[in-house]
Amino acid sequence: MTFKVPNKFRVREGRMASSDLDGNNGAFLVRLAHGQEVRVIDSDAFGWQHVSVSRRDRCPTWDEMCQVKAIFWGDEDCVVQYHPPKEDYVNNHQFCLHLWMPTGQIIPQPPHWMVGVKDAA
Repeated sequence: MTFKVPNKFRVREGRMASSDLDGNNGAFLVRLAHGQEVRVIDSDAFGWQHVSVSRRDRCPTWDEMCQVKAIFWGDEDCVVQYHPPKEDYVNNHQFCLHLWMPTGQIIPQPPHWMVGVKDAA
């Protein structure tokens, strides 16, 4: 389990400011490979590593979420986006998605063949 904090993207001024002393908790403006930015808030409290990823104009794409995952976790780490029971939905930002990893646990995964043909592209 590798939770990384990209301090070069950390917001250091204003309402969402934090410093390196805040460790795995803070707000970040992350420039992705296509040159666009996403806003990320990360934390590692209460048994969870978590990032929220948002844009002002639309929801992040799969590729953008993959890039954020690679910035905050290692290639060997499994993180998830949850779809909870409807009664537990919380939506405070229409263009925000979340990645989660429980600490001290391994997330069960289905075998890759149940998802599709590996390396078919």
